[in-house]
Amino acid sequence: MVEKPKYYIYGINGPVIRVRGGRELPRMSLVYVGAQRLFGEVVSSSGEESVVQIYEDSAGLSAGEEVVPTYAPMSIQLGPGLIGGILDGIGRPLSSIESMAGSFIARGMNLDSLDAEKKWDVTVRIAEGDTLAPGQVFATCRESGMIEHRSMVPPGLKGRAVDVKPSGQFTVTEPVAYLEDERGRRTPLTLAQRWPVRTPRPFASRRSIDRPLVTGQRVIDTLFPVGKGGCAAIPGPFGAGKTVVQHQLAKWSDADIIVYLGCGERGNEMTQVLDEFRELRDPRSGRPLMERTILVANTSNMPVAAREASIYTGMTIAEYYRDMGYHVALMADSTSRWAEALREISGRLEEMPAEESFPAYLPSRLAGFYERAGFVDTLGGEEGSVTVIGAVSPQGGDFSEPVTQNTQRFVRCFWALDRSLAYARHFPSINWTNSYSEYLTDLMPWYAENFGEDFEELRGRVMALLNEESELQEIVKLIGADILPDDQKLVIETAKVIREGFLQQNAFHENDTYMLPAGQMAMLRIILHLYDSARTLVAANVPLRLLTETGIFAELERMKFGLGGGTDPQVYIDKVDAAVEHVRKLNS
Repeated sequence: MVEKPKYYIYGINGPVIRVRGGRELPRMSLVYVGAQRLFGEVVSSSGEESVVQIYEDSAGLSAGEEVVPTYAPMSIQLGPGLIGGILDGIGRPLSSIESMAGSFIARGMNLDSLDAEKKWDVTVRIAEGDTLAPGQVFATCRESGMIEHRSMVPPGLKGRAVDVKPSGQFTVTEPVAYLEDERGRRTPLTLAQRWPVRTPRPFASRRSIDRPLVTGQRVIDTLFPVGKGGCAAIPGPFGAGKTVVQHQLAKWSDADIIVYLGCGERGNEMTQVLDEFRELRDPRSGRPLMERTILVANTSNMPVAAREASIYTGMTIAEYYRDMGYHVALMADSTSRWAEALREISGRLEEMPAEESFPAYLPSRLAGFYERAGFVDTLGGEEGSVTVIGAVSPQGGDFSEPVTQNTQRFVRCFWALDRSLAYARHFPSINWTNSYSEYLTDLMPWYAENFGEDFEELRGRVMALLNEESELQEIVKLIGADILPDDQKLVIETAKVIREGFLQQNAFHENDTYMLPAGQMAMLRIILHLYDSARTLVAANVPLRLLTETGIFAELERMKFGLGGGTDPQVYIDKVDAAVEHVRKLNS
């Protein structure tokens, strides 16, 4: 008679299985399921029955198969080798999986995220007998041409360094030294450490957000900035350009490290990211962009349970590099597909549904994710930050649906994408009337120092012109533009220059895809100089038509290509003055 295993499968419902045998399994602990040892996590327990969600395809499993508990939470191996790599939703390296199993992920491949055989050139930063505290750097190595990896004492450990090895080559699992606590117990200090992905990594203190994440995108940097350590949402319907915006931010933002999380994205989009990032050069260092990028890919054809876990995998990696003293930007694309995975699993667990069948705990899960962002003092005494930029894909572009509404509660920056702008090839397709940033007040001292003391005034005037134009367009739709007086026509003409010349950027034009803050401010000053000069003419009863016929408005719409290429802003100021003087002479 075959002996029944201690824990065994009792019921199967897609990626959700019910386990019986012995006492209940610890909640949120890992298990291996069936003969192929599929990767799973305990999500609930009741009496002798536990519910497990499997992060792989459950096809072929049958009742009675063994379930092996680990009694440890789901965790990821952190250490040198993550930069430049691509992981799946539960932290397995896809390059290693491809070399072992081909183009598709075979079941039961429980690989660590790091290469255990690769040796790193390590510089040991401690000496025998040094007192070590949590977060203190004990060794460094060059992880890429741009990033120095700083191996830290894991949180919760402290003591005296003993048996310290000299600098040299080490794998991620070889001890560099040992940490001896007050009881004489020794813990090896290796380049790698493990951390449970659903638990936020600790820090010393949270700091106020006082500087922006500079992106090089004019509509963001000037009108709706996000602070380093802050959170921004990019809601928009299908085709509105969410992925385009996130690609631009990943390429050009001044974060030290980018963690790009493709959560439920199409496989061809992740392929595009890989292909583009391999070819792109970092604008600050001139080195390949992949040398500061980590990709976490859980595409739409991968198991839905792994999609639910993927955002925690990406966030844990971001926090790990934050703890080294780096500024990290996490791009989550998209949290709506993550929420759909949450809804599907919740339905299989037979939980009581809330609005639109999403689970009642959707708001708390979103809050827990976004709250892990922040600008902090690390345990090692450095400053570091994680900035989260999450895309939201509301069905039909309905911003009143639960994911968008709950996301808006927990972020302070809202970049509302507009399908009509995207279809008009206006990118970034951020609607300036529906978007906002609550970081402006906190960031204004930084802007005054770096953009100029007149930044607040210039931005306020630009927003006023855009809002006034929006109101005038309602009138134009009813009675036409010809009946408007020249001062109102001037508002429409100037706003058109702002929209098409300033807010719109061509991601494929080398001079326009990215613009430094100095260039952005120069453009604002030139546009408003034209508006003030033209208003003086209109006040003197000079027909606005004479000024528009000089082509100066169209010239300023194109100046972004010149300024991005290094043209002196004074050239355009002189062109405005020359056009105004020409009209004045004509009228006289």
